[in-house]
Amino acid sequence: MFKKKECVAMLLAGGQGSRLYTLTEKTAKPAVTFGGKYKIIDFPMSNCINSGIETVGVLTQYQPLVLNEYIGNGQPWDLDRLSGGVMVLPPYQAKKGADWYKGTANAIYQNLGFINRYNPDYVIILSGDHIYKMDYNAMLTAHKKTGADCTIAVLDVPLSEASRFGIMVTDETGKITQFQEKPKNPISTKASMGIYIFNRKVLEEYLIADENDPKSSNDFGKNIIPNMLEDGMKMYAYPFVGYWKDVGTIDSLWEANMDLLGENPEFNVHDKSWRIFSRNYAEPPQFVGNGGNAVNSIITEGCVIEGLVENSVLSNGVTVEKGAVVRDAVIMSGVTIKANATVNYSIIDSNTTIAENAIVGEDKKSAKGITVIGSDIVIGAGSRVEAGLMIDTDFNNGNGAN
Repeated sequence: MFKKKECVAMLLAGGQGSRLYTLTEKTAKPAVTFGGKYKIIDFPMSNCINSGIETVGVLTQYQPLVLNEYIGNGQPWDLDRLSGGVMVLPPYQAKKGADWYKGTANAIYQNLGFINRYNPDYVIILSGDHIYKMDYNAMLTAHKKTGADCTIAVLDVPLSEASRFGIMVTDETGKITQFQEKPKNPISTKASMGIYIFNRKVLEEYLIADENDPKSSNDFGKNIIPNMLEDGMKMYAYPFVGYWKDVGTIDSLWEANMDLLGENPEFNVHDKSWRIFSRNYAEPPQFVGNGGNAVNSIITEGCVIEGLVENSVLSNGVTVEKGAVVRDAVIMSGVTIKANATVNYSIIDSNTTIAENAIVGEDKKSAKGITVIGSDIVIGAGSRVEAGLMIDTDFNNGNGAN
């Protein structure tokens, strides 16, 4: 007996990605590497667990081996659950024979059995080839508030690009009144992101009807959405504001990688409030900013270096801000060394903050010994911590406040 779930996610990850050419000759597009250590599929998978959705079906088809191996039991995304979790769903041979997924709607139709075993009230349909952060739970809340049969996430795009997308027209309440699938002459700039929330029973009804229509392309954009709209079903747009990138071409994949760089990147993988999980450890890759420098040092995942680091060992998630100097030091995980602070010949334990202009230790190894700062401590702005001291509580002898 499977435990009932309020919402089940179905992640479409079987795309060939032909516009990525040689990058997808041996692997599916969602398994292409992104940002140094991620796969494209990490982003919707991380969105699911960050949004509290813990049952995810991943629909694979083209070159699935790398993707299947990468997902494994879902542990890196906290999706290795006894009830729910992640399950890879390739096409399979049924009683009537074997069928490749013929379209996005047919892929979901073939897996209604997986959905119904959890008896969900809602189903969210996702694509496995976009780079973005999104709280699906907020979208689900909006879906329930409007009483919609279907809610579609939309992004405002330039009119010149609108013909690449499914385009919606809405009234003042957000209710969808018209829909155009990749129109030559778009009448709106509200573009579908390919993210849908359906009431499960409505979805099942329309998928079955679509499967029985021999003229259908078995596609959400071409068939399911227009049919629901024509039948007068309650359909609402959910506006998304933020970074979203379809990395389906060589140019867009390169641009999205470049968007990770800089002091204020367009897309920030170091945001600890919305972590991007990966099979290749849980921390984002280290980043050395403009003006940052690391010499003869070990820099672990998640570090952001915008100052100078010499002859030091930095654990994961350390931040060294502009103008800060770290020499001959051992820095544990999660430490923040603020702008223009100096750390010499020291060991600093996890999650401690060295505030602006503070000085810890001496610039030459002293007979007094190594300076040690404990965990979860704040060394106040402008403070001076002498060589050899061991600090186990907040410390402030400078001009600044903690």
